[in-house]
Amino acid sequence: MRFFKYAAAATLLATAPLAAAQQLSIATGGTGGTYYPYGGGLAELIGNHIEGADAVAEVTGASVENMGLVWRGDSDLALALADTVYQAYNGTGDFEGRQLENIRALASIYPNAVQIVTMADSGIESLSDLEGKTVSVGAPGSGTELNARALLEANGITYDDFDPRRLNFNETADAIRDGDIDAGFWSVGPPTSSIMNLATTRDIRLIGLTQEEIAKAREAEPVFAAYKLRAGLYEGMDEAVQSIGIPNVLAVSSEMDEELAYQITQVLFEQTDELIAIHPAANDTTVEFSVESTPIAFHPGALRYYEEVGAEVQDHQRP
Repeated sequence: MRFFKYAAAATLLATAPLAAAQQLSIATGGTGGTYYPYGGGLAELIGNHIEGADAVAEVTGASVENMGLVWRGDSDLALALADTVYQAYNGTGDFEGRQLENIRALASIYPNAVQIVTMADSGIESLSDLEGKTVSVGAPGSGTELNARALLEANGITYDDFDPRRLNFNETADAIRDGDIDAGFWSVGPPTSSIMNLATTRDIRLIGLTQEEIAKAREAEPVFAAYKLRAGLYEGMDEAVQSIGIPNVLAVSSEMDEELAYQITQVLFEQTDELIAIHPAANDTTVEFSVESTPIAFHPGALRYYEEVGAEVQDHQRP
């Protein structure tokens, strides 16, 4: 965070004689996930490639909170899970009765994977084995908790069946390491630093899902898709693990300037190598993935870019 603020300050000083740079805030998540480093990389792209603009990545409670930040104008851009964005846009689920009509998408940037982690010797080998255990379901207001609840309830497991703890990624890893909880959920772009660090100090197991469990989850949440966590993703992970994935959306307000939205979208897809150097999740940041996965309307500035590059935009993605 300090680096990005210093970088922004340096750019402001450099351009001060001409005009003050527009300072943009990017709502991300906790420091132990993918949102924060990805958002920091995006901030660098904006500062390096968009004249008159600078950006800073802000630590937040992630998806649900981020929608409110953009809606209120407290943040200019936000990273959020597709199901959260869809619910906010349509006023369903956790946003029942409070539709955030001004939410728009610039892009879907990479898929999250639901990762359920436990100690290798815990005896927990399936979703049903979580019953009666102490389990972190993610930080309050996070997309992880929304995904965990949807996956569990679709398969007949409620919070009454275990002891739920609402911890962020780093807290979840520490609690597993210290034996304070039995397992934890992550919904994040793999690999993620908090699980990587845990795997270097403890023998862990990632809990796989059956085809039936995946089918039930997709019936409950259509934005879910089968996703396989590759072997070797984390230290000691010798075999691939079947799970589910959810796209991540870069969201803005409909009130964002059209030209600025266009330029951010353009930089995102045409300077992707700089993002990949910061986090491998950006390997999935492509125009094709975005138009295939985004569940809500694009901002007009983003739509202009997609049309310029000949992407096939879906009807529901047009304002």
